[in-house]
Amino acid sequence: MNQKLDYYEVLGVDRKASSAEIKTAYRKLALKHHPDRNPEDREAEERFKEAAEAYSVLIDTEKRSIYDQYGFDGLRGEGFSGFSGFNSSVFSDFQDILGSFFNFGFGDIFGSSGSSGVNRASEGRDLALEMEMTLEDAASGMEKEIKLNRAELCPECDGTKMTAGSEKTSCPTCQGRGQMRYQQGFFTIARECSHCRGAGEIIKSPCTNCRGSGKVKEKKTVTVKIPAGVDNGSRLRIEGGGEAGDRGAHRGDLYVVIRIKSHPLFEREENHLTCTVPVSFTQASLGSILEVPTLNGNETLKIPAGTGSGDILRIKGAGIKDIRRAHKGDLYVRIVVETPKYLNRKQKQLLKQFAELRGEPCEDTLDQGVKERIRKGHSREH
Repeated sequence: MNQKLDYYEVLGVDRKASSAEIKTAYRKLALKHHPDRNPEDREAEERFKEAAEAYSVLIDTEKRSIYDQYGFDGLRGEGFSGFSGFNSSVFSDFQDILGSFFNFGFGDIFGSSGSSGVNRASEGRDLALEMEMTLEDAASGMEKEIKLNRAELCPECDGTKMTAGSEKTSCPTCQGRGQMRYQQGFFTIARECSHCRGAGEIIKSPCTNCRGSGKVKEKKTVTVKIPAGVDNGSRLRIEGGGEAGDRGAHRGDLYVVIRIKSHPLFEREENHLTCTVPVSFTQASLGSILEVPTLNGNETLKIPAGTGSGDILRIKGAGIKDIRRAHKGDLYVRIVVETPKYLNRKQKQLLKQFAELRGEPCEDTLDQGVKERIRKGHSREH
């Protein structure tokens, strides 16, 4: 590599860049120039090498300090001779990111054999489903049985994938390694063997019941316990409720997403409930005692005299239990004062008398000037 190469320019970072910024820059370049994305592209391969070398120096505090003071010549004095002299451990942060994305190990790049995928038992798949329930059930909690069609270990071969008395032989394609290695310029790339699918072994006589998969679909019933207080969108995890893994591996989990039906009376906000209660003009004016519905039956609510339409009264503790604590929310009652639409003659007379006692005019008392201004205002709007 050209010893005049500036490592900061290679990664495109400032000389005062933090370790996090250096890691981010290297990751972007490594993903962009990786050989799997650029097969037989020697320029991309060279850019990948340059980025890797720059990262190995700048991410190491001691090497970075030497490089900042003395440049590449200073690193030579420390025994650093370029890409081939790397310790691959500095790339451990990117093993999962790059290794899983491109299906290669860092051990392959730096010349070590790395770990093989031979005989790795696959864990069972997770399952997910939605459960619809009422607001009442969500508030009180419940148990519900769910029927699933999920993968279970084959009862014929007990998950071994082969018939009784059969044997396994080493895969002739990968010689039992479970991987195939390919040379791409400077790099050695390892990929899962397509013949044995990474197992490193071939079954001579696969189980006829599961066709060599080790698993079959079976109908199972799982009891799900819904805790009191779940909300719309809550996700419950039932450990081991998913599909069976390979023999000796863990089962997957079951995830249940809660969907709560809309309620005809109540609206929910976190652990609080809101409902609307109509009252008559006289009840609001004089005050009264009402029976108000809650999720747990009716509650007595006192309507203070002079309550106006839109006023909100609270019934403490009549909401929904917090799923994490014993605390319960409140019920907020929104009052709507209803105006009577139809009055008989006597009722009208009494209301007029009431208005007169309060000094409230019932007839048309607007003077002509006010009426004219209102009329002109309406004319301009139209």
